[in-house]
Amino acid sequence: MDFNSDVLWTAFGLMLVFEGLMPFASPEGWRKKMMQILALHNGQIRFFGLALVLTGVLILWWLG
Repeated sequence: MDFNSDVLWTAFGLMLVFEGLMPFASPEGWRKKMMQILALHNGQIRFFGLALVLTGVLILWWLG
């Protein structure tokens, strides 16, 4: 796979599209979910972040 800046910008653009879908489609539901996330402890948020990073790395490894 030829990894160049076009691939990186495409991935970044897709990430922004997916991140923007929920606030656009359901702003009230998104706001409620953000309030629930704010109520979590730092350790819980860190664990969730770590799980997302590991999942992303596994997907990249699988695709590579």
